Amino acid sequence: MIVSIHVDELILETVTSININMISTQTKIGIVGAGTTGLYLAILLKNRGFDVSLFERAPQPRVDGCGILMIARGLQALSIYDKKLSDEIIQAGVKVNTYEFRNLKGEIAFSNSAAEAEAKNGFPAVVVHRKDITEALLRRVSSENLYFDHSLESVESNNSKVIARFRNGQFWEGDLLIGTDGLNSKVRNFVQSDIQPSYLGDIVWRGIAPDNYMFSEGDFVVYIRARGVYANAFNIGQNRCHWGFFVECEQPEDEKGLHSPRNTQIPLEELAKLPDTIRQTIEMTPQENIVCRYSYDINPIQRIVVNRVIILGDAAHAKSPSRAQGMSSGLEDAVEFVNYLTLSATIDEALTTFEKDRLPILHELQRTSREISQTTGRTKKLQTV
Repeated sequence: MIVSIHVDELILETVTSININMISTQTKIGIVGAGTTGLYLAILLKNRGFDVSLFERAPQPRVDGCGILMIARGLQALSIYDKKLSDEIIQAGVKVNTYEFRNLKGEIAFSNSAAEAEAKNGFPAVVVHRKDITEALLRRVSSENLYFDHSLESVESNNSKVIARFRNGQFWEGDLLIGTDGLNSKVRNFVQSDIQPSYLGDIVWRGIAPDNYMFSEGDFVVYIRARGVYANAFNIGQNRCHWGFFVECEQPEDEKGLHSPRNTQIPLEELAKLPDTIRQTIEMTPQENIVCRYSYDINPIQRIVVNRVIILGDAAHAKSPSRAQGMSSGLEDAVEFVNYLTLSATIDEALTTFEKDRLPILHELQRTSREISQTTGRTKKLQTV
Protein backbone atom coordinates (compact mmCIF):
# COMPACT_ATOMS: atom_id res chain seq x y z
CA MET A 1 0.00 0.00 0.00
CA ILE A 2 1.23 3.51 -0.85
CA VAL A 3 0.41 6.62 1.13
CA SER A 4 0.68 9.91 -0.79
CA ILE A 5 1.28 13.29 0.79
CA HIS A 6 0.64 16.24 -1.52
CA VAL A 7 3.13 19.08 -1.18
CA ASP A 8 2.18 21.84 -3.63
CA GLU A 9 3.37 20.62 -7.05
CA LEU A 10 5.25 17.66 -5.58
CA ILE A 11 3.83 14.35 -4.37
CA LEU A 12 5.80 12.55 -1.71
CA GLU A 13 4.98 8.88 -1.44
CA THR A 14 5.85 6.46 1.30
CA VAL A 15 5.50 2.70 1.32
CA THR A 16 3.99 1.07 4.36
CA SER A 17 5.34 -2.05 6.03
CA ILE A 18 4.13 -4.31 3.20
CA ASN A 19 7.27 -5.27 1.27
CA ILE A 20 6.78 -4.55 -2.43
CA ASN A 21 10.47 -4.15 -3.31
CA MET A 22 11.18 -5.13 -6.90
CA ILE A 23 14.86 -4.18 -6.89
CA SER A 24 16.87 -6.55 -4.71
CA THR A 25 17.68 -5.25 -1.25
CA GLN A 26 21.12 -6.79 -1.81
CA THR A 27 21.75 -3.84 -4.12
CA LYS A 28 24.89 -2.01 -3.02
CA ILE A 29 24.41 1.75 -2.93
CA GLY A 30 27.14 4.29 -2.26
CA ILE A 31 26.49 7.90 -1.28
CA VAL A 32 29.15 10.61 -1.52
CA GLY A 33 28.57 13.55 0.82
CA ALA A 34 27.23 13.40 4.38
CA GLY A 35 25.33 16.68 4.47
CA THR A 36 21.64 16.65 5.32
CA THR A 37 20.59 15.20 1.94
CA GLY A 38 23.15 12.39 2.11
CA LEU A 39 22.40 11.55 5.73
CA TYR A 40 18.65 11.45 5.18
CA LEU A 41 19.05 9.41 2.00
CA ALA A 42 21.16 6.86 3.89
CA ILE A 43 18.49 6.62 6.60
CA LEU A 44 15.68 6.04 4.08
CA LEU A 45 17.62 3.51 1.99
CA LYS A 46 18.73 1.54 5.04
CA ASN A 47 15.15 1.57 6.31
CA ARG A 48 14.10 -0.06 3.03
CA GLY A 49 16.72 -2.76 3.50
CA PHE A 50 19.38 -1.70 0.99
CA ASP A 51 23.13 -2.17 1.52
CA VAL A 52 24.25 1.45 2.05
CA SER A 53 27.67 3.06 2.42
CA LEU A 54 27.92 6.82 3.08
CA PHE A 55 31.24 8.53 2.39
CA GLU A 56 32.27 11.92 3.76
CA ARG A 57 35.50 13.76 2.94
CA ALA A 58 35.74 15.44 6.36
CA PRO A 59 37.49 13.53 9.17
CA GLN A 60 34.48 13.91 11.47
CA PRO A 61 30.79 14.87 11.31
CA ARG A 62 30.15 18.37 9.94
CA VAL A 63 27.96 20.02 12.57
CA ASP A 64 29.04 23.62 12.02
CA GLY A 65 26.97 26.32 10.40
CA CYS A 66 24.42 28.87 11.52
CA GLY A 67 20.66 29.11 11.61
CA ILE A 68 18.24 28.12 8.87
CA LEU A 69 14.60 28.61 8.00
CA MET A 70 13.17 25.10 7.65
CA ILE A 71 9.97 25.49 5.68
CA ALA A 72 6.99 23.15 5.98
CA ARG A 73 8.07 21.14 2.92
CA GLY A 74 11.30 20.10 4.63
CA LEU A 75 9.51 19.00 7.78
CA GLN A 76 6.97 17.09 5.70
CA ALA A 77 9.81 15.27 3.95
CA LEU A 78 11.43 14.35 7.29
CA SER A 79 8.11 13.06 8.64
CA ILE A 80 7.97 10.49 5.82
CA TYR A 81 10.60 8.48 7.69
CA ASP A 82 9.27 9.12 11.16
CA LYS A 83 7.15 11.95 12.52
CA LYS A 84 9.31 11.79 15.65
CA LEU A 85 12.17 13.11 13.50
CA SER A 86 10.25 16.15 12.25
CA ASP A 87 8.89 16.75 15.76
CA GLU A 88 12.46 16.67 17.10
CA ILE A 89 13.47 19.43 14.67
CA ILE A 90 10.43 21.51 15.59
CA GLN A 91 11.25 21.16 19.28
CA ALA A 92 14.88 22.11 18.69
CA GLY A 93 13.93 25.33 16.92
CA VAL A 94 11.42 28.14 17.14
CA LYS A 95 8.17 28.18 15.19
CA VAL A 96 7.78 31.18 12.89
CA ASN A 97 4.70 33.25 13.67
CA THR A 98 5.34 36.35 11.58
CA TYR A 99 7.41 37.32 8.56
CA GLU A 100 8.31 40.96 9.06
CA PHE A 101 9.80 43.11 6.30
CA ARG A 102 11.55 46.32 7.33
CA ASN A 103 13.24 49.06 5.35
CA LEU A 104 16.76 50.28 6.11
CA LYS A 105 15.36 52.83 8.53
CA GLY A 106 14.07 49.94 10.63
CA GLU A 107 10.44 50.76 9.84
CA ILE A 108 8.02 47.90 9.15
CA ALA A 109 7.03 47.98 5.48
CA PHE A 110 4.67 45.01 5.74
CA SER A 111 4.28 41.72 7.58
CA ASN A 112 2.68 38.34 6.94
CA SER A 113 1.30 35.86 9.44
CA ALA A 114 2.58 32.28 9.15
CA ALA A 115 -0.65 30.85 10.58
CA GLU A 116 -2.48 30.36 7.26
CA ALA A 117 0.43 28.51 5.65
CA GLU A 118 0.82 26.30 8.74
CA ALA A 119 -2.88 25.42 8.69
CA LYS A 120 -2.70 24.60 4.98
CA ASN A 121 0.48 22.50 5.16
CA GLY A 122 -0.07 20.79 8.48
CA PHE A 123 3.46 21.76 9.51
CA PRO A 124 4.94 25.05 10.69
CA ALA A 125 8.03 26.76 9.38
CA VAL A 126 10.75 26.78 12.04
CA VAL A 127 14.05 28.57 12.50
CA VAL A 128 16.68 26.23 13.88
CA HIS A 129 20.43 25.78 14.10
CA ARG A 130 21.83 23.58 11.32
CA LYS A 131 23.72 21.65 13.97
CA ASP A 132 20.46 20.44 15.53
CA ILE A 133 19.24 19.08 12.19
CA THR A 134 22.54 17.37 11.38
CA GLU A 135 22.84 15.79 14.81
CA ALA A 136 19.25 14.49 14.69
CA LEU A 137 20.06 12.76 11.40
CA LEU A 138 23.44 11.45 12.58
CA ARG A 139 21.76 9.76 15.54
CA ARG A 140 19.80 7.68 13.05
CA VAL A 141 22.75 6.57 10.90
CA SER A 142 24.70 3.52 12.01
CA SER A 143 28.45 4.04 12.32
CA GLU A 144 28.98 0.87 10.29
CA ASN A 145 27.47 2.63 7.26
CA LEU A 146 29.36 5.92 7.60
CA TYR A 147 32.94 6.44 6.41
CA PHE A 148 34.80 9.66 7.23
CA ASP A 149 38.03 10.94 5.65
CA HIS A 150 36.93 9.63 2.24
CA SER A 151 37.53 12.37 -0.33
CA LEU A 152 36.38 11.26 -3.78
CA GLU A 153 39.08 11.09 -6.43
CA SER A 154 37.44 9.36 -9.41
CA VAL A 155 34.35 7.51 -10.60
CA GLU A 156 34.09 4.70 -13.13
CA SER A 157 30.71 3.40 -14.24
CA ASN A 158 29.00 1.26 -16.86
CA ASN A 159 25.44 0.03 -17.17
CA SER A 160 25.71 -2.38 -14.28
CA LYS A 161 28.45 -1.34 -11.83
CA VAL A 162 30.19 1.69 -10.30
CA ILE A 163 33.63 2.06 -8.78
CA ALA A 164 34.45 5.06 -6.60
CA ARG A 165 38.08 5.68 -5.68
CA PHE A 166 39.14 7.87 -2.77
CA ARG A 167 42.27 9.87 -2.02
CA ASN A 168 43.05 7.73 1.03
CA GLY A 169 43.65 4.75 -1.29
CA GLN A 170 40.33 3.06 -0.57
CA PHE A 171 37.74 2.18 -3.20
CA TRP A 172 34.11 1.10 -3.23
CA GLU A 173 32.37 -1.03 -5.85
CA GLY A 174 28.63 -1.35 -6.08
CA ASP A 175 25.45 -1.09 -8.13
CA LEU A 176 24.55 2.59 -7.75
CA LEU A 177 26.44 5.72 -6.71
CA ILE A 178 24.60 8.86 -5.52
CA GLY A 179 26.34 12.22 -5.29
CA THR A 180 25.04 14.49 -2.54
CA ASP A 181 28.31 16.38 -2.24
CA GLY A 182 27.01 19.90 -2.59
CA LEU A 183 27.72 22.98 -4.69
CA ASN A 184 31.25 21.95 -5.70
CA SER A 185 30.28 18.34 -6.34
CA LYS A 186 32.94 15.99 -7.63
CA VAL A 187 30.31 13.46 -8.60
CA ARG A 188 28.65 16.12 -10.78
CA ASN A 189 31.91 16.43 -12.72
CA PHE A 190 31.40 12.82 -13.79
CA VAL A 191 27.74 13.38 -14.74
CA GLN A 192 28.16 16.74 -16.51
CA SER A 193 31.63 18.21 -16.36
CA ASP A 194 30.85 21.63 -17.88
CA ILE A 195 28.71 22.89 -14.97
CA GLN A 196 30.44 25.37 -12.67
CA PRO A 197 29.00 27.54 -9.87
CA SER A 198 27.57 30.91 -10.98
CA TYR A 199 28.27 33.92 -8.79
CA LEU A 200 25.08 35.60 -7.59
CA GLY A 201 26.62 38.98 -6.87
CA ASP A 202 26.78 38.97 -3.07
CA ILE A 203 29.28 38.39 -0.33
CA VAL A 204 27.34 36.89 2.56
CA TRP A 205 28.21 37.00 6.24
CA ARG A 206 26.23 34.83 8.65
CA GLY A 207 26.56 34.63 12.39
CA ILE A 208 25.07 33.58 15.70
CA ALA A 209 24.88 36.29 18.34
CA PRO A 210 24.60 34.83 21.88
CA ASP A 211 22.69 36.53 24.68
CA ASN A 212 20.72 38.58 22.20
CA TYR A 213 17.33 39.97 23.16
CA MET A 214 16.81 42.33 20.21
CA PHE A 215 14.66 39.95 18.13
CA SER A 216 11.62 38.21 19.57
CA GLU A 217 11.06 34.48 19.19
CA GLY A 218 8.70 33.74 16.33
CA ASP A 219 9.61 36.79 14.21
CA PHE A 220 11.49 36.24 10.96
CA VAL A 221 12.81 39.70 10.12
CA VAL A 222 14.00 40.76 6.67
CA TYR A 223 15.64 44.11 5.94
CA ILE A 224 14.61 44.74 2.34
CA ARG A 225 17.45 45.06 -0.14
CA ALA A 226 18.38 48.67 -0.92
CA ARG A 227 21.59 50.66 -1.45
CA GLY A 228 23.41 47.43 -2.27
CA VAL A 229 22.70 45.53 0.99
CA TYR A 230 20.06 43.46 2.71
CA ALA A 231 19.89 41.41 5.89
CA ASN A 232 17.78 39.03 7.91
CA ALA A 233 17.61 38.02 11.55
CA PHE A 234 15.71 35.56 13.71
CA ASN A 235 15.85 34.17 17.23
CA ILE A 236 16.63 30.42 17.19
CA GLY A 237 16.00 29.96 20.90
CA GLN A 238 18.08 30.19 24.06
CA ASN A 239 18.48 33.91 23.29
CA ARG A 240 20.61 33.13 20.25
CA CYS A 241 20.07 35.28 17.19
CA HIS A 242 21.01 34.16 13.70
CA TRP A 243 21.70 36.96 11.26
CA GLY A 244 22.65 37.17 7.61
CA PHE A 245 24.18 40.21 5.90
CA PHE A 246 24.37 40.38 2.08
CA VAL A 247 26.51 42.95 0.29
CA GLU A 248 26.54 43.42 -3.48
CA CYS A 249 30.08 43.17 -4.75
CA GLU A 250 31.90 42.58 -8.01
CA GLN A 251 33.97 39.42 -7.74
CA PRO A 252 37.67 40.03 -8.45
CA GLU A 253 39.05 38.04 -11.37
CA ASP A 254 41.58 36.29 -9.15
CA GLU A 255 38.84 35.17 -6.74
CA LYS A 256 36.35 33.72 -9.23
CA GLY A 257 35.31 30.27 -8.12
CA LEU A 258 36.62 30.69 -4.59
CA HIS A 259 34.37 29.61 -1.74
CA SER A 260 35.14 32.74 0.29
CA PRO A 261 36.76 36.11 -0.40
CA ARG A 262 40.32 36.52 0.79
CA ASN A 263 39.28 39.52 2.87
CA THR A 264 36.42 38.35 5.11
CA GLN A 265 36.05 41.53 7.18
CA ILE A 266 32.63 43.19 7.03
CA PRO A 267 33.02 46.61 5.35
CA LEU A 268 32.12 49.23 7.96
CA GLU A 269 30.66 51.58 5.36
CA GLU A 270 28.21 48.83 4.30
CA LEU A 271 27.37 47.86 7.86
CA ALA A 272 26.57 51.49 8.61
CA LYS A 273 23.66 51.31 6.14
CA LEU A 274 21.75 49.00 8.50
CA PRO A 275 19.45 50.16 11.32
CA ASP A 276 20.85 50.11 14.85
CA THR A 277 19.10 46.91 15.97
CA ILE A 278 20.58 44.60 13.35
CA ARG A 279 23.88 46.51 13.13
CA GLN A 280 24.47 46.20 16.87
CA THR A 281 23.54 42.51 16.75
CA ILE A 282 26.21 41.93 14.11
CA GLU A 283 28.79 44.01 15.99
CA MET A 284 28.29 42.07 19.23
CA THR A 285 28.81 38.67 17.55
CA PRO A 286 32.10 36.94 18.42
CA GLN A 287 34.31 36.58 15.37
CA GLU A 288 34.45 32.80 15.79
CA ASN A 289 30.66 32.71 15.34
CA ILE A 290 30.79 34.39 11.91
CA VAL A 291 31.24 32.74 8.52
CA CYS A 292 31.78 34.55 5.21
CA ARG A 293 31.04 33.13 1.76
CA TYR A 294 30.49 34.17 -1.81
CA SER A 295 26.92 33.40 -2.90
CA TYR A 296 26.57 30.94 -5.79
CA ASP A 297 24.04 28.82 -7.59
CA ILE A 298 24.38 26.59 -10.67
CA ASN A 299 22.65 26.74 -14.02
CA PRO A 300 19.84 24.20 -14.54
CA ILE A 301 21.45 21.05 -15.90
CA GLN A 302 19.95 18.78 -18.53
CA ARG A 303 20.82 15.50 -16.89
CA ILE A 304 21.50 14.25 -13.40
CA VAL A 305 22.09 10.60 -14.37
CA VAL A 306 24.90 8.86 -16.24
CA ASN A 307 25.00 5.06 -16.27
CA ARG A 308 24.64 4.02 -12.60
CA VAL A 309 25.47 7.45 -11.15
CA ILE A 310 22.99 10.14 -10.04
CA ILE A 311 23.35 13.49 -8.27
CA LEU A 312 20.84 14.95 -5.80
CA GLY A 313 20.50 18.02 -3.58
CA ASP A 314 22.80 20.99 -4.17
CA ALA A 315 25.04 18.83 -6.35
CA ALA A 316 22.16 18.76 -8.86
CA HIS A 317 20.38 22.06 -8.25
CA ALA A 318 22.20 24.52 -5.99
CA LYS A 319 20.10 27.66 -5.88
CA SER A 320 19.82 31.14 -4.45
CA PRO A 321 18.57 31.24 -0.83
CA SER A 322 15.83 33.70 -1.86
CA ARG A 323 13.06 31.07 -1.60
CA ALA A 324 14.51 29.13 1.36
CA GLN A 325 14.30 25.92 -0.69
CA GLY A 326 17.87 24.62 -0.49
CA MET A 327 17.83 22.07 2.31
CA SER A 328 14.15 21.22 1.93
CA SER A 329 14.42 20.38 -1.77
CA GLY A 330 17.38 18.09 -1.02
CA LEU A 331 15.35 16.23 1.61
CA GLU A 332 12.50 15.93 -0.89
CA ASP A 333 14.96 14.53 -3.46
CA ALA A 334 15.85 11.80 -0.97
CA VAL A 335 12.23 10.83 -0.33
CA GLU A 336 11.25 10.90 -3.99
CA PHE A 337 14.25 8.94 -5.24
CA VAL A 338 13.94 6.20 -2.64
CA ASN A 339 10.31 5.75 -3.62
CA TYR A 340 11.21 5.46 -7.31
CA LEU A 341 13.93 2.97 -6.42
CA THR A 342 11.54 0.93 -4.29
CA LEU A 343 8.70 0.85 -6.80
CA SER A 344 10.66 0.30 -10.03
CA ALA A 345 11.46 -3.02 -11.65
CA THR A 346 15.12 -2.12 -12.24
CA ILE A 347 17.65 0.45 -11.13
CA ASP A 348 17.84 1.82 -14.67
CA GLU A 349 14.06 2.32 -14.75
CA ALA A 350 14.18 4.17 -11.42
CA LEU A 351 16.98 6.45 -12.62
CA THR A 352 15.32 7.25 -15.94
CA THR A 353 11.84 7.95 -14.61
CA PHE A 354 13.05 9.93 -11.59
CA GLU A 355 15.20 12.18 -13.79
CA LYS A 356 12.34 12.73 -16.24
CA ASP A 357 9.79 13.57 -13.54
CA ARG A 358 11.96 15.50 -11.09
CA LEU A 359 14.07 17.74 -13.31
CA PRO A 360 11.26 20.10 -14.41
CA ILE A 361 10.36 20.76 -10.76
CA LEU A 362 13.97 21.45 -9.85
CA HIS A 363 14.50 23.71 -12.85
CA GLU A 364 11.51 25.81 -11.84
CA LEU A 365 12.83 26.18 -8.28
CA GLN A 366 16.21 27.24 -9.64
CA ARG A 367 14.72 29.66 -12.15
CA THR A 368 12.44 31.44 -9.71
CA SER A 369 15.06 31.55 -6.95
CA ARG A 370 17.60 33.14 -9.29
CA GLU A 371 15.01 35.53 -10.70
CA ILE A 372 14.19 36.85 -7.24
CA SER A 373 17.87 37.17 -6.39
CA GLN A 374 18.66 38.99 -9.65
CA THR A 375 15.86 41.51 -9.70
CA THR A 376 14.64 42.37 -6.19
CA GLY A 377 16.10 45.70 -5.14
CA ARG A 378 19.49 45.28 -6.79
CA THR A 379 21.50 48.28 -7.91
CA LYS A 380 22.10 46.46 -11.21
CA LYS A 381 20.95 43.23 -12.78
CA LEU A 382 23.30 40.28 -12.53
CA GLN A 383 24.85 38.57 -15.51
CA THR A 384 25.16 34.91 -14.57
CA VAL A 385 26.66 32.28 -16.82
